[in-house]
Amino acid sequence: MNVLITGAKGQLGLELASLESKFPNFIFFFADKSLLNIADFKEVESYISKNKIDVIVNCAAYTNVDKAEDEPEMANEVNHLAVKNLGEIAKKHHIKLIHLSTDYVFDGNSSIPYAETDNRNPKNAYGISKLKGEKALLEINPKNSIIIRTSWLYSEFGNNFVKSILKLSKEKESISVVSDQIGSPTYAKDLAAAILKMLPMIKCEGVEIYHYANKGQCSWFQFASAIIEIVQHNCEVLPISSESFKSKAKRPKYSLLNTEKIAQVFNLEIPNWEDSLKEFIKPPNPQNPPNPQRGN
Repeated sequence: MNVLITGAKGQLGLELASLESKFPNFIFFFADKSLLNIADFKEVESYISKNKIDVIVNCAAYTNVDKAEDEPEMANEVNHLAVKNLGEIAKKHHIKLIHLSTDYVFDGNSSIPYAETDNRNPKNAYGISKLKGEKALLEINPKNSIIIRTSWLYSEFGNNFVKSILKLSKEKESISVVSDQIGSPTYAKDLAAAILKMLPMIKCEGVEIYHYANKGQCSWFQFASAIIEIVQHNCEVLPISSESFKSKAKRPKYSLLNTEKIAQVFNLEIPNWEDSLKEFIKPPNPQNPPNPQRGN
């Protein structure tokens, strides 16, 4: 099975690359934006045909939530128009497609975990662009395609909350972290392993939506406190409100995802966020990220 990973230099793309040797039945093609412009229909179609791609895992995304408020067109191109391209190509060439979306398509007004069918009402430009991508894919409705919404992603690669807290807690005696936004951190390696396990099992007449996040819930403040407790840095974590933390984009106050559907359909054991965080922090991290070479 020839598997194209778009957004190959992002957190999830690199985690998928790190698992390549454990899935010898797949031949991986790793493509970042310098190799493949997924907003260019003809370029993607040519690449798909040339390399006889069977599955696309779309990890490409514009993810800078605050910057998207100033660059909505750029966010829209990657998170919406490029997704539309991939959907049309998947349908035309009968290719499986896995597209990654976000908890930010919800407004955060719920008090119970969001199910896949719940009303979507994003509060910021990033969420709006991701929702447009979802809607485009649902409208095209290619066979054997799924949308996976995830939340609060972190890994050893790129910039993320865990790495920021680890760095700040070395440099400062105290840090202030928002305590009134609730969700679930997701270790990108857990998600990557789940995706690769799911790939051969995907069989649906149209697009299906699933939620994947590590089990349990916490606030950003509790998340930061847990990180510092594991590494035992001498740094105090202070809770602050969302109003006190000035950011350009509004964030949902509650974006916990209900993951029962994906666990049942694909027989997945989803780890608790605290267990995955300990696994991530405690082992020595590789000095160099995987370097996906193939894809040309």
